[in-house]
Amino acid sequence: MPAPASAKVYYNSACPVCNAGVKGQRERMEACGVTDVEWIDVHSNPQAVREVGADLETVRETLHVKTADGEIARGADAFTALWSRTRGQHWLAALVRLPLLHALSQLAYKVFARLLYRWNRWLGHW
Repeated sequence: MPAPASAKVYYNSACPVCNAGVKGQRERMEACGVTDVEWIDVHSNPQAVREVGADLETVRETLHVKTADGEIARGADAFTALWSRTRGQHWLAALVRLPLLHALSQLAYKVFARLLYRWNRWLGHW
């Protein structure tokens, strides 16, 4: 029986940009031995969004990570949670956690995610 996941990542595979980013991060994490993460595609498993207390459209727009202790990180904080567990990316997580860069990364993520979401809707990806 596999060990329980220490984190669950909720992402939208219907967005080609999101899917590529998650695939790349997953490959980096697995290459450095991080195998206790569950990757949940909300496009093929829409009811899973209940686990993070959000609606489907919110999770389609914003990456969510739920830790083993039940904390939920969204957007840039979700990436930071993954980078902090990935060899070679710890420095990036630490950098993005600095107060000014944290605020800027949150803003940049929200703007980019909103535009990407609208682009995907316009193209009819869901």
